[in-house]
Amino acid sequence: MSTTRTMKLITGILEAILAIPFLGALIILSNSWMPLIIMLVLHIITLALAVRVKGPLAGSVVGIVASCLGWIPFVGWMLHAAAAIVLLIEVYSRRLQHR
Repeated sequence: MSTTRTMKLITGILEAILAIPFLGALIILSNSWMPLIIMLVLHIITLALAVRVKGPLAGSVVGIVASCLGWIPFVGWMLHAAAAIVLLIEVYSRRLQHR
């Protein structure tokens, strides 16, 4: 698995965890919003890797938006869920293309 796909898988799983109602909020609030900053950095790294290999960018872009707006209660939940879905679809679709 390439570095880009690995990063998309990691960020997709982490976004899915943050999208779990109450658990995601508990993780974010108990750590003073630091998970949002960490996710922002991870999404920027993933975006740079995807640009370098000319891969899909949508998942990382949605993840960056989710990290920036994740502090808004219901908006954050929807964006984290959307980012997780898009990232994991990109990982799966890229794997199918390389078989």
